[in-house]
Amino acid sequence: METVVKRLTRSDWSSVSKIYKEGIATGIATFETEVPNWKQWDAKYISACRFVALVKTKVVGFAVLSAVSKRDVYKGVAEVSVYVSNEFKGNHIGETLLKRLVKESEINEFWTLQASIFSENIASINLHLKCGFRLVGIRENIGQLHGKWYDNHFLERRSRKIN
Repeated sequence: METVVKRLTRSDWSSVSKIYKEGIATGIATFETEVPNWKQWDAKYISACRFVALVKTKVVGFAVLSAVSKRDVYKGVAEVSVYVSNEFKGNHIGETLLKRLVKESEINEFWTLQASIFSENIASINLHLKCGFRLVGIRENIGQLHGKWYDNHFLERRSRKIN
């Protein structure tokens, strides 16, 4: 199965929002409980580092970065989000997207990428480890979802190109 990665645009929003909704439904992908509208989503993610994966002409996954802080000293630190449609999981699409996102992040002078992943989301933790992230620690009871406390594995990847 050939996967093509391209920049995410407004025209991809319908597909991206459906994939995000699938992630919300898992209960272990995000603490969010509703899909935002395009305007809200667009304001949250860094425009230079947004990608979708296509199989034929179908959007099957996306990867984006969000700023971890508005403070100038953290301008090179971003949080990673990678989502793959349930229908296409297990086809290395997440890996393809994350590798592209890492490459593009360095072009845009990000020196640290971080990910906060539900401890139950073993596939995502393994994906990030495979792509050069390291486990920094486990944030216990970091947030509640539907009345249940969850731990997050906190991972980061430091650029070897940007110091």
